[in-house]
Amino acid sequence: MDTLIDNFEKKLERTSTQFVRNILYKINWNARLIGIKGARGVGKTTLLLQYIKLNLKNDLDKVLYVSLDNIWFNNHTLVDLAKTFEQRGGKYLFLDEVHKYNGWAQELKNIYDDNPDLKVVFTGSSLLEILNARADLSRRSITYYMQGLSFREYISLETKELFEPLDLEEILKNHKTIAHSIHAKLKPFQFFENYLKHGYYPYYQEDKEMYLVRLGEVINMMLDIELPLLRKVDVAYVSKIKQLLVIIAESVPFQPNVAKLSDKIGINRNTLLTYFHYLDEIGLTTNLYRQSTGISTLQKPIKTYLENTNIMYLLAKDNTNKGNLRETFFANQISYQHQITYADKGDFKVDNEYVFEIGGKNKNQQQIEGVKNSFLVIDDITIGSHNRIPLWLFGFLY
Repeated sequence: MDTLIDNFEKKLERTSTQFVRNILYKINWNARLIGIKGARGVGKTTLLLQYIKLNLKNDLDKVLYVSLDNIWFNNHTLVDLAKTFEQRGGKYLFLDEVHKYNGWAQELKNIYDDNPDLKVVFTGSSLLEILNARADLSRRSITYYMQGLSFREYISLETKELFEPLDLEEILKNHKTIAHSIHAKLKPFQFFENYLKHGYYPYYQEDKEMYLVRLGEVINMMLDIELPLLRKVDVAYVSKIKQLLVIIAESVPFQPNVAKLSDKIGINRNTLLTYFHYLDEIGLTTNLYRQSTGISTLQKPIKTYLENTNIMYLLAKDNTNKGNLRETFFANQISYQHQITYADKGDFKVDNEYVFEIGGKNKNQQQIEGVKNSFLVIDDITIGSHNRIPLWLFGFLY
C-alpha cells in the first residue's frame, strides 16, 4: 500500500490547478459514493487530482487516489485496500478506472455498506453499467457524466479569459447582447477552427503535432479493449466497427441504410444495430431518434453523428463535410445537458420544445417556416439577429 501512496503523491505533485473544468463545481462531493463516467481522455483523472489538491490539501494523510489497473491489485482486493486504508485513518478514497477491475461493483457495494465513515469517488468508462450492476449501486451512488472540453473551456485554456457557462434559454432570448459582450473581449473565430480540429480532449496541450495520432490510439483502445471487455463484442468484428466509423465521418450527415450497410460491412442487421447502440454508449457517436426515451438496442437511429468534430478530422481529414461538421458541433455541445431528437422540420428538436436548423450564413427560414419555437443556427457569423443565432455561441453552454 505504501507504493500506492507514493504513486499518488507523485501524481498530485504534477497536477496543475491553473485551469479547472466546470463540472468540478457541479458535483456533490459530500456524497458517500460518487461515480464519474466518461469516454477515455476527457480528463476524469485530472478532475479527481485537482479536487484533492484544491479541497483536501490539509487532510492529505486521510486521502488516497489509486488507479485500479495498478499491478498491486494482482495480489490484493479492493475491499482489502479500503479496510487497510480506513484502519490507517483514511477518510477519502478515489478509485480511477474501476472498469479494469473484475467484480468492482460488488466490492464497491461491500465497501459502502461496511465502511460508513469512508467517502468513495470512482471513475470509469462511458460503458459502466451502474444502473444494471448486480450490486445495485444506483441506489447508493450519485453518478455524473463527463464530456470533453466545450468551446468555452477551450478558449479559457488558450487565453486565460474566463466566461461563465450560459443557459440555453438565455442564449435564445439574449444571444445578440451576449455575443457582443464576448466579442468585445476576444474574436471567437480566432479559436473556432482549431477547436473543431484539436480542442475537444484536454491532452491536446501536451503535443499538438501528435494530437491526432494520440486520438487514434485512444479510439483504438476503446474499440479493441473496452468494447470486448464491457460489451463482449467479438474482437473479429472490431475492424468492421472501425469501417463503420469512417463511413459516418464522411457522410452529410449519416442516415443509416441498414440493409445496404449490412451487405457492405458484412454484419447481420441485428448485430449492426447493436453496434450503433454501443458506439453511442462508449462516446464515439451520437444517435438521433424520434423520441428521447424508451430506445431499444435494436432500434435504428434516423441520423448518426460522430461524438465530436475532432474525431471527424481524424477519420475523414481529406473529406470532412462542412454541413456535417456544423451539425456535429451543435449536437455535441447541446446534448451534454439537453435531450436532442430528430425533427421532421429542421435538423434537431431540443427538450421536445425547440427546433433548430443548422447552416451557413446564406441559410434561410424555408426548412422551419411556420414551426413554433424554431431557430436558425448560423456558422460564419459573429453576431446574430432575431432567430438567427451564431453557431459558435452554443459552445458556451457548459
